[in-house]
Amino acid sequence: MRTAVKVAVQGRVQGVGFRPFVFQLADKYHLNGTVQNNMDGVKIHIEGESAAIQLFLADLKNKAPRLSKINEIVVNGTQPENAEDFTIIASERSGTSMLVIPIDSGVCEDCLNEMNDPKDFRYQYPFINCTQCGPRYTIIEELPYDRPYTSMKEFPMCEDCRKEYEDPTNRRHHAQPIACPKCGPKLRLLGNHGEEIDTENPLVDTIKLIKEGSIIAIKGLGGYHLCCDARNERAVVELRRRKKRPLRPLAIMAASISAVEQLAEVDNAESELLRSPEAPIVVLKKSCKYELAPSVAPNMGTIGVMLPYTPHHHLLLADPELSCLVMTSANPSGLPIVFKDDEAILYLEGIADYFLINNREILHPVDDSVVQINDGKVDFFRRSRGYVPDPFTTTSDVTGIVAFGGQQKTTFTIGRNEQIFVGPHIGDLENIETIGHYQHEFEHLLRWIDTPKKIAVIDAHPGYQVHKLANEYKFTDVIEVQHHHAHMAACIAEHQLPGQAFGIILDGTGYGLDGKIWGFEILYGDAVGFERLAHLHYTPLPGSEKCIREPWRNAAAMLISLHGSKGVELAKAVFTDKTSEINILEKMIERNINTVYAGTCGRLFDAVSAICGVTKMSSYDGEAAIQLAELANEQIIYQPYPFDLEDSNVLIIVFSKMIKEICMDVLAGIDIRTISGRFHETVVQAIVGVMVRLEKKNLAVNSNVVLSGGSLHNRYLRKRIRAELSQRNFHVYVPEKVPCNDGGLSYGQLVVAAAKRSANQCVLEYQQK
Repeated sequence: MRTAVKVAVQGRVQGVGFRPFVFQLADKYHLNGTVQNNMDGVKIHIEGESAAIQLFLADLKNKAPRLSKINEIVVNGTQPENAEDFTIIASERSGTSMLVIPIDSGVCEDCLNEMNDPKDFRYQYPFINCTQCGPRYTIIEELPYDRPYTSMKEFPMCEDCRKEYEDPTNRRHHAQPIACPKCGPKLRLLGNHGEEIDTENPLVDTIKLIKEGSIIAIKGLGGYHLCCDARNERAVVELRRRKKRPLRPLAIMAASISAVEQLAEVDNAESELLRSPEAPIVVLKKSCKYELAPSVAPNMGTIGVMLPYTPHHHLLLADPELSCLVMTSANPSGLPIVFKDDEAILYLEGIADYFLINNREILHPVDDSVVQINDGKVDFFRRSRGYVPDPFTTTSDVTGIVAFGGQQKTTFTIGRNEQIFVGPHIGDLENIETIGHYQHEFEHLLRWIDTPKKIAVIDAHPGYQVHKLANEYKFTDVIEVQHHHAHMAACIAEHQLPGQAFGIILDGTGYGLDGKIWGFEILYGDAVGFERLAHLHYTPLPGSEKCIREPWRNAAAMLISLHGSKGVELAKAVFTDKTSEINILEKMIERNINTVYAGTCGRLFDAVSAICGVTKMSSYDGEAAIQLAELANEQIIYQPYPFDLEDSNVLIIVFSKMIKEICMDVLAGIDIRTISGRFHETVVQAIVGVMVRLEKKNLAVNSNVVLSGGSLHNRYLRKRIRAELSQRNFHVYVPEKVPCNDGGLSYGQLVVAAAKRSANQCVLEYQQK
């Protein structure tokens, strides 16, 4: 019997070969009808034998293309239209937007095989792609995702490409970035002032220049990279000098998994991440065979590695003498990633010797995503290219809620129906260029997602730039969310935990409800609210931000605050060249001059790092803590230093005894690796001590614990805290889909605002009854 159904598919179903997939299914089961993209997703009309339709629907759900992600399939019966065949019809730019914007994807194996085949007409073509790979988000101008609304509209298809594009049985059917050497984008090589270099093959000459030690600005999928030979120490040192990046580790791109294994330890989970379509930078432990230039990742036991993810990356690394390239974001210090050709030449003059550019415009820049496997779990440092703007789903309606994030590593998050869209990594909102970059990406995504501006959510810190940003847009309400509550709520929501939970939040800076700087917190609550149960003892930061840039000041101030005159003596004994400055710090603390008080894990790590002589002056955010963490061996359980727990209205963790003993150990010449390990274990045991005491007081009824905050990137802390609490029957959860640092803050802010809105609605409904 001939029947018909209408099918609506929502999710990541555009730009992933979904319509050709539907066409091929219809052909397989001898069904007729149509498939169409619109602003709601994909709409299908299918008619034929009832049994065949059921098989079609089963395959639609279970055998979808690898880059697709189906959130919902709605099937409704309808009348047959007596269609004579199955056709793909033109997209409809109407309806309420429910689209999931397609993400950029690393080049697939099928395209690589064609690119390396001398018989193929795309042989060695650096912009080869298909429905399963290539640019998406970075080239989209408007939705729905069709070629006329992308930067590929500038490249009319040749006859060969058009034939593939229109063939429903071809994997390039409706591949919007489809191109070939005849009709597609092309590479150009420019000199350091932007002048054209006469070359028959820009890639071949670029490889030659890299081997000679040049620094090349290379236009990629989401922006420019600065590139040089990762084995050439002179070139790496010169890149650091020009970019004013003295010590922060540089990411590298390795030719293959086997090349990665020559320099780092790689387990199965890490290998899967490296080879995934998202192709992030994966932070790996250096192996004993590591032989890259010392200045790539100085004083580090880890290295950030990615595999080639564009065709021209693969072509660059095809030369056996270039198995590893430095591939770092091409931005002057503090500025957002460079992605426009004219700006690249302007901003990178004096940094890059040459520019390898192309004429395919990047409309939306994205930094490389950065991730590690930490205690067996995925741990995002930065969620951007390959993952953004793929939404998270929630069980409540979050329409109209927009979260603006924080000040550092910031992102924004937009809610629509039961979808949560976290925007790309923006960076630190410290200059007009980064703020402009934030607004450009925010306004585009807000328009694409098409949600009303009801509630703006911002961090409670009164000095953060997001306050001004939110005021530039007309929202009905503005909600402030405490920094660490947002961190806690993000992890609770990610794991969909019922009821209330403990939140152990360790980070560098967060504005507290008492006006102090929080960052070593043990909370209890849910997305609606929380109670602060314990925290680190406050110590002064004379000079405020200067103490963060110069950790020795923080350490000296901590000693003075905790140990008075004896602390002054210890500080002068440890920092022998800072006697006069220590006297000034003592007076500033005594008179409370330009001094704020903080109790944060980040500042604690900074102080211990400085006392140990590891990092007394920071050249990048988190350097002191990162370098100190590198010294602790996560395979060892160390003997902790002494500490105290003071029972007041809340439990207060006091590390005065530990700080004093660390100073004595340093002065006695004890190995700083041992000191670092003992310090790490002390932090762990202090947290465990608090949790045991809270459990005895029966202050909570739920044993769920979430860990978050930037300090939880620390491998030792994450592993040991989880292990110790799990042994005591706590159920411990960590962020796995958004960063535990401030890159995940906006997600948590939106979750809090949604929960508060829902709670208020429930109260109103109850009162009305």
